[in-house]
Amino acid sequence: MGNEEDLAKDTQIEHGVLQPQVSADQSTDMVTRSWRRLIRYFFDSLCGAGLVLGTLLFVGSLTPSLFPRSYLIQGILSGSCFAVGYGLGVLGRWLWYYLELPAVIHSRHRHRVNSVILVVCVSAVILALWRAKYWQNSVRFVMDMAPVSNVHPLRISLIAILTFLLFLAVGRMFQLISRWISVRMKRLLPRRIANTMAVIGAICLFVLVIDGVIARGVMHMVDASFRKADALIPPDSMPPQIATKTGSADSLIAWSELGKAGRDFVSAGITAEQIQALTGRPAMEPIRVYVGLPAAKTPVERARLALQELQRVDAFSRSALVIITPTGTGWVDPAAIDSLEYLYRGDVASVAQQYSYLSSPLSLLVDPDYGEETARALFSEIYGYWRSLPEDQRPKLYLHGLSLGAMNSERSADVFEILGAPPAGALWSGPPFVSRHWRNLTAGRNAGSPAWLPEFRDSAFVRFINQDGSPVPADTPWGPMRVVYLQYASDAVTFFDYRDAYREPDWMHAPRGPDVSPALRWYPIVSMMQLALDMLISNNAPMGYGHVYAPSHYINAWMQVTGIQDWPDEDIANLKRALDAERLRSLEENARSD
Repeated sequence: MGNEEDLAKDTQIEHGVLQPQVSADQSTDMVTRSWRRLIRYFFDSLCGAGLVLGTLLFVGSLTPSLFPRSYLIQGILSGSCFAVGYGLGVLGRWLWYYLELPAVIHSRHRHRVNSVILVVCVSAVILALWRAKYWQNSVRFVMDMAPVSNVHPLRISLIAILTFLLFLAVGRMFQLISRWISVRMKRLLPRRIANTMAVIGAICLFVLVIDGVIARGVMHMVDASFRKADALIPPDSMPPQIATKTGSADSLIAWSELGKAGRDFVSAGITAEQIQALTGRPAMEPIRVYVGLPAAKTPVERARLALQELQRVDAFSRSALVIITPTGTGWVDPAAIDSLEYLYRGDVASVAQQYSYLSSPLSLLVDPDYGEETARALFSEIYGYWRSLPEDQRPKLYLHGLSLGAMNSERSADVFEILGAPPAGALWSGPPFVSRHWRNLTAGRNAGSPAWLPEFRDSAFVRFINQDGSPVPADTPWGPMRVVYLQYASDAVTFFDYRDAYREPDWMHAPRGPDVSPALRWYPIVSMMQLALDMLISNNAPMGYGHVYAPSHYINAWMQVTGIQDWPDEDIANLKRALDAERLRSLEENARSD
């Protein structure tokens, strides 16, 4: 009877009707074996080359670049670098097997080798995280920032892991799509051709989706968000009552058509009383004209409106007229225009025209040619009228732009158009890396001059200055037009380059810029990724570093461009201290409000 029951129970277990009964020890042993198989599978699936390359890039990402990083930014950067390195390792392994080369490591030993590689890589990461505080403080030291006592290595690691997993998920998706295409193409093509076409097809699909759907969707979303913010008029923002102010009741441009950047530019302008109080001499009310995107439909129409507004306020009777090309959002750096208005004691008019709602770094990465048409239209309209005036009745004409505005201001004037009557000068600050004229001048610099502060030929046409001024002697004669580039060696907007992924840039060579960490080193791929991130956060630098230009440095630059010499040295020093202090207070208030 017992044998028959055992036989029936065995039959039910065999057909899955009953589960076999196991003891607690057997259950624990089964779980242990399952975990061992899972861990073994995990180690066998790892790409040793990917781990090594990923770790090297991860360690390199913790080294200093041009700007100190928070743990959030550092974690995203490190995770992205590890993902890129791991991906390159996986690609190399795939190519090795695709070419049917012999395996370097036998499959039986792969998990042991991967275990050793993983231990070495983790040790390298721990050591690099321990050194990260020193590296970050080396950047903070040259920028006169307080050192940090903790860079939060655990938070960096967690964020890096999450970032890597996100990239890994995208990579797995790419792999699935590639296999799906390959299976269907193998019905028509040989295996290797089908696999190659599948990879190419998956890459094209990803590029189309990312560029055509995700990128454009994000751009439209950001543009719409900035557009709404630009149109928002706070209750305490009232139109000016002075008739000569743009946006007033007598103005050709309504207050609501200036946009946020334009309203700030007009309303925050300094007054004749402020200039007189600081200089102790009689002063005039500076003229500021601004045309926002809502004012007219096309760049040409907005440029004509700007000229009409300049004529209305009699701007061409001033000693100087500045054509400003703003940044991507339409913002005009107050440090630049305030310093010029003080130097001219208010006897200056300035005009700017908005062309975008997007920030300059975002515009540079997505569409570096954005704004050229607007800058060209504004310059042509105003220059044409200015040139029609009698030569002895024209104001001195200057060009100015910061960041993307500097590049578009460069492009606004055609050299053959201005040969007969060149503007008096131009001040371009923080020129971005894609600026054609800036790149050509830097590439053609005199032998022995550094890339971060070049000297070009006899310095009669163009000079470069930084925090410490210009290396060109002050008594060096100028030509008929004076061009000055104000740039900091720590400004990634200026010194980023996609080619940094495979070659060391000239500005890293000795001697280094005074605001660049001596611990900074070039690493393939990593340095390019570091500088791209530095460019996006460069506006958060302390005043006088990165992409935040100090009024005192603008004063030095404008004195070079204008040739103003009727200021005593003591008064210039007082002006620099006062404007720097005011700008610093403004930046601190903005930081608190954010």
